[in-house]
Amino acid sequence: MQELDLENNEKTIRLLKEDDGVYFEGVYKHYFAPLYSFATQYLMREQAEEVVQETMLWLWENRSTLICEMSLKSLLFTMVKNKCLNKINREQIKNRIHKAIKQKYEEQFESPDFYLQDELFQLFRDALDRLPDPFRQVFEMSRMDGLTHKEIAEQLDVSPQTVNYRLGKALETLRNELKDYLPVLLALLIWNSSSCTFS
Repeated sequence: MQELDLENNEKTIRLLKEDDGVYFEGVYKHYFAPLYSFATQYLMREQAEEVVQETMLWLWENRSTLICEMSLKSLLFTMVKNKCLNKINREQIKNRIHKAIKQKYEEQFESPDFYLQDELFQLFRDALDRLPDPFRQVFEMSRMDGLTHKEIAEQLDVSPQTVNYRLGKALETLRNELKDYLPVLLALLIWNSSSCTFS
């Protein structure tokens, strides 16, 4: 392994572009803690960790496109900041949508005759059961058991990047399959104290 010299930006970029994963591990370990600390200024700890994982996964998958004149440190911190702000904006939008849905359907939700509830939950359950086992397992551990990417990775003996990939695929599939029912289903899941979300 080439000696890790992150003060030499040009060398760092060049080695990342040629990397088989070994050098990247050193870059990952070097930047993870400061990026995570930076992200927690905007988000709660679990969300901050996910943002940093997503950023580092992007770096690995797009390392061949990096240019030597680019400051890797500035790139990573800028990406983390933008991702944090995007999450905050999405949460604000989602909260406004949920509030509007609650106001619109409040009478039905409070009624014991709201027969759609069981049907919608069954649609969600069926869609979840159709996921490939690795995707479904990660989704349930993250959204239902409330585990972090790191905790899931340790339990499954895979990398956090693999966890992030599987969860992303699960969410994408569920969003596509349930798109016609998603607003009401989201409201039902939230008001039944479920931790399962599609964000």
